[in-house]
Amino acid sequence: MKRVLGLFTLMIAFAFAASAQGIAVGDTMEDFSLSGTDGKTHSLNSLKGKNGAVVMFLSAQCPVVKAYIERINAVAAEYNSKGITFIGINSNHTEDLAWVKSDAEQNFAKFPMLIDKGNKLADKLGATVTPEAYYVDAKNVLLYHGAIDNDRSGKAITDQYLRTAFDSALAGKKIERTKANAFGCTIKRLKAE
Repeated sequence: MKRVLGLFTLMIAFAFAASAQGIAVGDTMEDFSLSGTDGKTHSLNSLKGKNGAVVMFLSAQCPVVKAYIERINAVAAEYNSKGITFIGINSNHTEDLAWVKSDAEQNFAKFPMLIDKGNKLADKLGATVTPEAYYVDAKNVLLYHGAIDNDRSGKAITDQYLRTAFDSALAGKKIERTKANAFGCTIKRLKAE
């Protein structure tokens, strides 16, 4: 009996650990709906381009995000024309709507910014930092998760992870690197009560 109970406890622990890690590459991202800074409700499926979308966790206050503004906008503009849309997500409970809206209008006006109240989407996907990218194809299958590139300063970029994933997928090739550890500011989560 002890052995069965121990095995059951171990199975529950593994299941909990798996769910805490969020979505894995190869899994299908469920459609979600969130309010945008424009006051309208948007879903992944309504915003996704013909070749997929990038769900990008961003912040109005993070200095790492600030260092990436130009690079994010350049990649978003280039690949939007190729059918891959960008969707900004702000999950930081410390940033009020007015601040997020102002920041989005000033820095990320080319794509929608959605508000993840209570960091529910961040928790579901396993997002931990800003910026952090989740690239899904037209069927919402996760193809790449992680960093945009290998250098937060932008001065010594040797690997453009996100662009490489896009180019491989668009060419019908296998994405060689499907995950790269995202780095940046931690998402300021609302603590569960």
